[in-house]
Amino acid sequence: MLLRITHVTRYGYEEPAWDSFNQLCLRPNDDYRQTLHAFSLKVDPVVELRSHRDASGNLIHQFHVPQPHVGLSISATSTVETYPVPEPVEVPANVLPGLRHRLFEFLAPTVRVPLDRDWSRLLGTTPLDPGAGLVQYVFDLNRYLRDRFRYAPNATQVDTSLPDFVAAGAGVCQDYAHAMLALCRMAGIPARYVSGYVHPHPYSRETLLGSEGSHAWVEVFLPGNGWVGYDPTNGIPVGEAHVKMGIGRDYDDVPPVRGLRRGGGEGTLDVTVRVRHAPAGAAPRAVGVAVLDESLAEER
Repeated sequence: MLLRITHVTRYGYEEPAWDSFNQLCLRPNDDYRQTLHAFSLKVDPVVELRSHRDASGNLIHQFHVPQPHVGLSISATSTVETYPVPEPVEVPANVLPGLRHRLFEFLAPTVRVPLDRDWSRLLGTTPLDPGAGLVQYVFDLNRYLRDRFRYAPNATQVDTSLPDFVAAGAGVCQDYAHAMLALCRMAGIPARYVSGYVHPHPYSRETLLGSEGSHAWVEVFLPGNGWVGYDPTNGIPVGEAHVKMGIGRDYDDVPPVRGLRRGGGEGTLDVTVRVRHAPAGAAPRAVGVAVLDESLAEER
């Protein structure tokens, strides 16, 4: 599936701001299940962009706006080709103890995913039986969370805690992902947070939840299969409709845009995300204040 993604973030300030420092995780991955054909990043005011790869291999861009400004616009455009994902092969749960030391980073608690309470009991899920199959267990968890919570964009905020989400019974994709991370990690299943996008209606007229903005899901490590994606917001395995952007322990590792500024007073934020089928041979064109228009051939 060939997809065109546009992600525009606009900040407005009631008075001039300065010394704005920003970090972006907006460049889709280029890996075994998706090919990044082109990526364009534009920032207004015009800035110098720097980049580095973080500990998880995500490409992070940074910039600094030293001069006074009353607004900031960040626009990322990508053309990505995604591929069908094979169904994972079943594997018994008794293999999990051997993964603990190797993948402890994705089993340990974080601020967003605390493991100081029995999430299985609180959420009403069935604990993992040592003789059970991992693939079926994770698939069932994925579907259960979709049915257990109500998707409501205004029910939670970006800093809503997992306990508060569970108490509210409603939230957005990052909340669903944190709940699934907690359940998997408590069961001894290595699991990591994934940020990205999802096409709104790739298979039918039914719209996938989370397509109106950045999306989030979970990848679990299943021996013999590797990292396998599950989307608890929609209750489906990750497939061609999903475009992966970054991975981490939880949301705090890979927010699409993170920044600090001096001044500005009260600010406004407007984010627009659009994921659509792209015509064959399509590639983003840099116009106006573009500062980065990558050729990706050298990365193949």
